[in-house]
Amino acid sequence: MQHGESTAQAPQRTAAPGSTLLVFAHRDEASAFSDVPHLVTGVGKVNAAVSLAGELADRAGSVSRVIVLGTAGVVDHGPDLDTVYQIGAVKQHDFSLPSPAIEPRGPVFAPKLTVATGDVFVQDDAQRTRIAELGAELVDMESYAIAALCARFDLELVILKVPSDFADSSTTDEEWDTIVFRKSEQLRAFAEAELPELFV
Repeated sequence: MQHGESTAQAPQRTAAPGSTLLVFAHRDEASAFSDVPHLVTGVGKVNAAVSLAGELADRAGSVSRVIVLGTAGVVDHGPDLDTVYQIGAVKQHDFSLPSPAIEPRGPVFAPKLTVATGDVFVQDDAQRTRIAELGAELVDMESYAIAALCARFDLELVILKVPSDFADSSTTDEEWDTIVFRKSEQLRAFAEAELPELFV
């Protein structure tokens, strides 16, 4: 999740017991998955970490794999807005102390890219350039926190992102609201093809 949506979103839990936990940052990203058990964490690193940690605690060790579906902003010229990508490495772009990249451990379903996570909305070329210089093609607000938590508890993690915009001021909040519902449908089609176990 990257555009200018509200961060004041309480966790929404519809996740059922089982070995795989499906996670979204924002309820609109999950709009096409209303019939599938999932967790909506809320936007940003703190919300993501607290919500996921709470869900894992509630499920008392029953989760072995976390699958994150969502959107991200593009900060490099390579990614296509209509392609679902898997996150192969996660970095932080808003933390001044040493912060090693995390490589999620899990099966591969899509071409891999690097995402940079930060608790700021990236909306101008200077920010985009600085983040791209870190080696990231995408930017979001939750992946690093989720990856750190999954690494700590030795969980498989698959993060699948579809680009929603170019992380600049050219997309208004109203346009993003329309785009994200379409992206949710795109993620649904991908998941039905590549992750059929989610729908059993």
